[in-house]
Amino acid sequence: MTRRRFIAGAVCPKCALMDTIVVDMDSDKRECVSCGFSEDRPQAPKQSELPTRVNRGLSRRTETPAEAVKLLDPLNFEKK
Repeated sequence: MTRRRFIAGAVCPKCALMDTIVVDMDSDKRECVSCGFSEDRPQAPKQSELPTRVNRGLSRRTETPAEAVKLLDPLNFEKK
């Protein structure tokens, strides 16, 4: 048995009618029930993961030198 589903709001590229596109869930083929237009679903090109600060690797990581922090006591300052 073929599993087919209508795609809500889809417009047929051939006859320009809305809500007439059916997708076969097993073969990923779409077709228009009005005019008979039919095509296979295009395959998305494989994309490599975009480089981010998380996945770019340790070789590009720069180490920031540590600096001493001086804490100030607010009670030692006079109001001017």
